[in-house]
Amino acid sequence: MFRAMVFLLIRQQRHDRWLANPTALSAMPAAHEPWNTCACAGCAVSAPLFGQQQRSNILLCRMPPVRRGCVQPTAFKGKCFPARAVQCSGSSVLSVFNLSPTSRSLSMSFPSSFPAAAPPAPPAAHVISSDAEAIEVARVLAGRFAEDASVRDRERRLPVAELDEFSASGLWAITVPKAYGGAGVSYVTVAEVIKLISAADPSLGQIPQNHLGVLDILLQTGTEEQKRHYFGKALAGYRFGNAFSESKSKNASAFQTRIRFDGEHAVLDGEKFYCTGALFAHIVPVSGVNEQNQAFIAFVERDNPGLTIIDNWDGFGQRTTASGGAVLKAVRVPSSAVIPAHRAFDEPTANGPISQIIQAAVDTGIAHGAFEETLKHARLARPWIDSKQDFGWQDPFSIAAIGDLQWRLHGTDAILAKAGQAIDHALAEPSEASVAQASVIVAQAKVLSAQIALLASSQLFELAGTRSVVGKLNLDRYWRNARTHTLHDPARWKYHLIGNQVLNGIAPPRHAWN
Repeated sequence: MFRAMVFLLIRQQRHDRWLANPTALSAMPAAHEPWNTCACAGCAVSAPLFGQQQRSNILLCRMPPVRRGCVQPTAFKGKCFPARAVQCSGSSVLSVFNLSPTSRSLSMSFPSSFPAAAPPAPPAAHVISSDAEAIEVARVLAGRFAEDASVRDRERRLPVAELDEFSASGLWAITVPKAYGGAGVSYVTVAEVIKLISAADPSLGQIPQNHLGVLDILLQTGTEEQKRHYFGKALAGYRFGNAFSESKSKNASAFQTRIRFDGEHAVLDGEKFYCTGALFAHIVPVSGVNEQNQAFIAFVERDNPGLTIIDNWDGFGQRTTASGGAVLKAVRVPSSAVIPAHRAFDEPTANGPISQIIQAAVDTGIAHGAFEETLKHARLARPWIDSKQDFGWQDPFSIAAIGDLQWRLHGTDAILAKAGQAIDHALAEPSEASVAQASVIVAQAKVLSAQIALLASSQLFELAGTRSVVGKLNLDRYWRNARTHTLHDPARWKYHLIGNQVLNGIAPPRHAWN
């Protein structure tokens, strides 16, 4: 238990480091020096990025330390509006937030079309040493994350402090191989960790997905120097976001973002969307294709001047993943920061199943969270008049429905664990057969997890009764999160993948979505 609690000591130190004296900018910690603050006309306080203050209407802008202060607003008649921009005396406005007086999270009531700022470098993270420790730490964190999950969803408070605690715990580095200083845990454990976190807050469960996926691509395609460097970053608590998907291309694998090599550097240009984790990342892996349509991933520092992350995700579910956009304009990185991602699928590898099992674990976690809420509220529900019972928990139809949900949920847990075992086998003995088998079993987990997430989050209301739709309970977040996240890689194609292998012996195509 001691190990499980060590990382929790980091949180207060880390959070305190971000607090600033609202009346004296000189009190800002040195770590904040690149980030100066502006308060527009009518505001009483100002705050550094990610600070926690007692007032709202804060403008955050980036400017050199010697050029503090703001000029008067030019667009809003000198008034201070929530989530509105004014002109800064330095470079362009980065973000405007409404900050809550009590939340540990960065409060932002709705998405902004303005670019978002980079987080400060993390302090040293705890290093997890075993599967058992990873699960224990995840259980402790899940309990903490569940406390304010509903508030974060309802008010769209971005989970900045929670993510710091999450990555400082060491859980973001549990797949780093032992040869590089990590725990190298099994994917049975990875799935369990993501499931536990997602039961508490599925947005927090989803955000590390691409971080974990890119660590595997790094393992498969990176040089030894790259592996030592970026695995070391992960162990130190750095978060990798993603700028992979594009909303304007023909399909999920058709990238319009281009990468060209210029001597010892690579240059990227393009637009991305669904960039889950990028807003909170220290490093943003960006996918792009060369003239031969081969995919590469560039590890782009979050403060690269050509990279703009925009918090414009307004989905009705998974609201605090900040899965918005990214714009790349002549983003220049050293060639040593680029890996040939296309090689991850030239030979049989488990990268596709690894990506997919994390999605299935998120959905399974949503189902667990909804099921626990169902039990709580079903015990409080009034019995139906025809049941002749005194309490809702005595209703025979409710009892039967609970039993049906439980066996389906336990069945999903079992297939999720089996999928993790199949991935571990494919990693230990990579072959066409082992990778195909892993893809098929993970697809089964994906289908079942999507079904139970949607079913449990819907039956929650039926079994809890009319009072469950009261807005203050915010129970609809379970269904909204389930409906949103289960769209991530359509389940209808998983049925086809499974059937085609069973009936016709055809192995699934190898890519990141299988």
